[in-house]
Amino acid sequence: MGDLDTLDRRRFLAGAAAARAGLAVSGALAATPPVAGADAIVDATVSQLRALLDGQALTALALARHFLERIALLDKRGPAINAVIELNPAALAIAEARDAERKAGAPLGPLHGIPILIKDNIDSADGMKTSAGSLALAGDTPARDAFIVARLRAAGAVILGKTNLSEWANFRSSHATSGWSARGGLTKNPHVLDRNPSGSSSGTGAAVAAGFAALGIGTETDGSIISPASVCGIVGIKPTVGLWSRSGIVPISASQDTAGPMARTVADAAALLGALTASDPNDAATRARGRVVALDYTRFLDDAALRGARIGVPRDLAGFNGDVDRTLGEAIDALKAAGAVIVDGLKLGPTPGLDEAESEVLLYEFKVGLAAYLAARAPAGSARTLADLIAFNQRERLREMPWFGQDLFEKAQKKGPLSDAGYRAARARCVELTRTNGLDAFFAKHRLNALICPSNAPAWLSDLLNGDHFTGGNTTFAAVSGYPSITVPMGRAHGLPLGLSFVGPAWTEARLIGLAYAFERQTSARRAPRFLSSIEA
Repeated sequence: MGDLDTLDRRRFLAGAAAARAGLAVSGALAATPPVAGADAIVDATVSQLRALLDGQALTALALARHFLERIALLDKRGPAINAVIELNPAALAIAEARDAERKAGAPLGPLHGIPILIKDNIDSADGMKTSAGSLALAGDTPARDAFIVARLRAAGAVILGKTNLSEWANFRSSHATSGWSARGGLTKNPHVLDRNPSGSSSGTGAAVAAGFAALGIGTETDGSIISPASVCGIVGIKPTVGLWSRSGIVPISASQDTAGPMARTVADAAALLGALTASDPNDAATRARGRVVALDYTRFLDDAALRGARIGVPRDLAGFNGDVDRTLGEAIDALKAAGAVIVDGLKLGPTPGLDEAESEVLLYEFKVGLAAYLAARAPAGSARTLADLIAFNQRERLREMPWFGQDLFEKAQKKGPLSDAGYRAARARCVELTRTNGLDAFFAKHRLNALICPSNAPAWLSDLLNGDHFTGGNTTFAAVSGYPSITVPMGRAHGLPLGLSFVGPAWTEARLIGLAYAFERQTSARRAPRFLSSIEA
């Protein structure tokens, strides 16, 4: 996006000034990022922005312009975060329509006029591409919205654009660098610019942390919401598989995939979670428990939610980093101070063969799911099968594979149908280790409402030549079981954010949101990024 013209800039500044005045009067100012001046809009919550919009202290058009200006200043220039892969050409027109609806007294959705960024593996029929970061899909425009995008529009959100990601959601190569795609390049961590934002929802995590939109949507198969949210210092919710629809999203795994909210606060993430929860006839997972009912999860934001809650601490999920262990100890003290009953010294493992079983499941499900997705894309799409994509990458190896190859693609291509005995055995092993003899048994034995564990080690240096240097984190139990998890900022190490994950049984998002919110309120651990060039001593 280029600079706004003079008239647009005047309107933008007038809207921003009105919004800042409205926030100041309401006493709603929070800590603001020390870049581009104090910016009350960027750090305002969704509920604060809705109040300003409803009270006509701010228009949706001015709000959208404000975030687009920030993207122009900080994403491609200045620190050059490179989190936004494409801007929505219809964004300002949508914002104007939202203002007209509000002025006409039309019924308003829960996100009416709120700007959001979505990951570039989620279909949107608005002139933007859905490429999963790959040049093979960069020429196609989806013919229809993903189910959750249609829900976003019904909720009144303004989709500003799409975010970069680890190409193919980090499922092309076992030697990849998170945050890099052939179409989008490398995204930086806004806290320390030479550090990795993690993957695969790297662009969404970095964009939300840097204040490029009020809300973001990521997707996860194993760690792709929780890890980038935690290393970028924001909140991420990985819902129970089936709470949100996956139709119209580039798939990896039917048994593990889910989209989810990424936001600066638990309250904002809860608002987004409820707005998109609905049963989709085109996604069998949303029918797994009957009818998925839309729910306002902001009802469960409770300062006292930790009082009397039994929280388990499996110590075998810690111990991979001294700074993380120290910060985890401080988090446990905060939980106790808020009234939680901490059941410490527990052990969740061992899980012999889980990594191998999960890998086998993902390879099988990726091949089958991708074929179905590509068949449903716009007819102009040239890639129809995984074999087509492998051939494209070979032809375009200088652009597509300058840093790493496609060994996961090649392994998946060799797999057969989901009726194969090898697939069925691997999936059964995953269920046994993470559900039956894993989380289900763990929660029942210790009578727990949730468990906590450190979400991540500090972000590593981005290294395109050697790939990721991941040193620790905890996402696999929740991911493979399909159970919900929420990461919340719990502290920092040398200027790098650290997250605490709350994990619960299936369909317990409401309780987890209450626990995470109470912890967030107790600690106030989130810090805005300072766009440092290197880590602090």
